[in-house]
Amino acid sequence: MSTLICMPTYNEAENLGPIVEAIFEVVPNVHILVIDDNSPDGTGRLADQLAADDARVHVLHRTAKEGLGKAYIAGFKWALARDYERILEMDADFSHQPRYLPEMIAQLHTHDVVVGSRYVPGGGTQDWGLMRRLISRGGGLYARTILGIRVRDLTAGFVAWRRNVLESLDLDTIEASGYVFQIEMKYRAHQKGFAILEVPINFPDRTVGESKMTPDIAIEALTRVWKIRLK
Repeated sequence: MSTLICMPTYNEAENLGPIVEAIFEVVPNVHILVIDDNSPDGTGRLADQLAADDARVHVLHRTAKEGLGKAYIAGFKWALARDYERILEMDADFSHQPRYLPEMIAQLHTHDVVVGSRYVPGGGTQDWGLMRRLISRGGGLYARTILGIRVRDLTAGFVAWRRNVLESLDLDTIEASGYVFQIEMKYRAHQKGFAILEVPINFPDRTVGESKMTPDIAIEALTRVWKIRLK
């Protein structure tokens, strides 16, 4: 079955080449779609060069920075139009380590959605401060309680999907644009009865570049969860 990794980028020029190389070292048969939001640091141009050098790399250029969710929706639609059977989400900054890809892809044989989880036994975070850990854990508990879902890492962005799951979710109705997009996608899949598996991963903080987390994203997470629940 064909596999595509969707990788949104904004100012990831320092990371993009190394992460693409690292992915192909462990899963050489996958394709990668770089979804670049008009990065001013030249990430898009670098992605074009990688695509010119390797047919497994593809690039989707977007003209504005509209948020993580919109980038992934664009990537999912691109993948579905080209008949990929397994579609993954992955960051470009090495917080999502390529070494976990073989297991996540393999687990799609028996599950509909596979989540690389920080919060199941064997998973964890690395180089996070106390406040960041408390916010992440507390936010996850808040969302799980409101939504009534057992997935422990609802905001995880390292996720593998079967094609039929994404086809069933009516992507045009996904409203969240920030990290709460991850919560909404998992909740929609849960509502439809798809089998969701969490596999443990270690999540190190990025070593190159700047975090995309902002106060606006955190505020969206607090308010949007209720909107998701009441839909």
